[in-house]
Amino acid sequence: MTNRSSSNVAVNVAVLWLVGILTLVSVALVGCGKGSDSAPDVSSTAVIADSGQLIDETVTESVTIDWWHFWTDPAIKPTIEAIIADFQSENPNITVKTTELTWANGHEKIAIALASNAGPDLLELGSDWIPEFVEARRLADLTANLSPTASQFQGFGPATSEGRIYGQPWILGTRVMFYNTDLLDSAGYEAGYIPITLSQFKETAYKVDSLGDDISGWGSNAAETHRLYKKFLPFFWSYSASFFSENGEYCVVSSMEGGAALRYYRELHDSCSLVDTQRRLEDIFLEGKIGAVLSGDWLLKRIRNDHPEFRFTTGMFPGKKLTGTSFLGGEYLVINQDSQNKGAALRLLRFITKAENQLRFCKANFTATPSSIEAAKDEFFTSDPDFVTFIKQLRFSKSPPFEPTWVRIEDEFEKAVERTLFEKIPSFESLHEARGNIQRISRGK
Repeated sequence: MTNRSSSNVAVNVAVLWLVGILTLVSVALVGCGKGSDSAPDVSSTAVIADSGQLIDETVTESVTIDWWHFWTDPAIKPTIEAIIADFQSENPNITVKTTELTWANGHEKIAIALASNAGPDLLELGSDWIPEFVEARRLADLTANLSPTASQFQGFGPATSEGRIYGQPWILGTRVMFYNTDLLDSAGYEAGYIPITLSQFKETAYKVDSLGDDISGWGSNAAETHRLYKKFLPFFWSYSASFFSENGEYCVVSSMEGGAALRYYRELHDSCSLVDTQRRLEDIFLEGKIGAVLSGDWLLKRIRNDHPEFRFTTGMFPGKKLTGTSFLGGEYLVINQDSQNKGAALRLLRFITKAENQLRFCKANFTATPSSIEAAKDEFFTSDPDFVTFIKQLRFSKSPPFEPTWVRIEDEFEKAVERTLFEKIPSFESLHEARGNIQRISRGK
């Protein structure tokens, strides 16, 4: 059946840091060096020979600090305000002033503020924004302060460059598979069945797609900027493909693995998919007309709030043999390098990301993936099988390479996927063109 258009985590690495002068202490981090791909779960070791300058968190005088964040949703705003009020009660000499940003223009406002040396003290950044501000030397090096507690959190990769920590993971995000169980039943699968491998997943998508002309096996994303590449990356990584060579010097997106992954993705797209925007795919999935979509916990929240009768199950992303590798992103707290109140800002950063406060936030926002390992052990998560799927997937998720030019690299990569899906250019040819462009962008060649 041809495609139809309805509208025609993470890398855990061991980090050694110097305590005093001679004692090395190992802490668990999720991280990667600049220019290299991060890898799922345990990987290479980044060695920090010097933990850097320790920020003094003692605040003896009354200060006011500015925190810029993106949580404008009326459902979560009272929780943010309550956390700040509790912080100020514990720290009466610190007043917190907040500014709410939007994703539409927040990046521009942050860039202008930091460049003018007049930005806020504490900022919330999306994971893919951190490299450019690290490269511009706008973020404080938090290695010495955060290393001792790093093993209590997941998701340090997007905030770690060449063994240095520039941000604290707060609320993480990954993608898992959502399956319509009624359609799986109709396709002849036993109760509880979930595809484990990519070959099983393709077979399942084809069987569901054969149920009728108004049924599709898979929801394939249209050419939506900043979304399409995130949907393809789990396939790319699960085929063991990478952006850069191990030493970080060469772009290798057009490897045999990368080409095979894009060919597989195109076969799904062409043969058993409904093609539309992310929002429309989720709408149609909830109408019972798509067998599987790849999505985040926002869809879980939507189902629970608006479609409690809908029969579905979640599954970890399928791999070549076992579990595949999904996309890791999230919200991170960073400190302005030019802040005159780094100690106070660091105290607020620690308070916001405490396990109990992450739990408060996740309950209010129905979010499945706190960065706090302790918070993730709470019954709120462990008693919910779908939350458990997300938390398990974090261990098999990773972020794009730590690259200051990532926004441009992402654009070239996404264009390659579009060429293959919508212009029918062979996968290796599309990726080969992207490889040359990415090499020039990332290495100035």
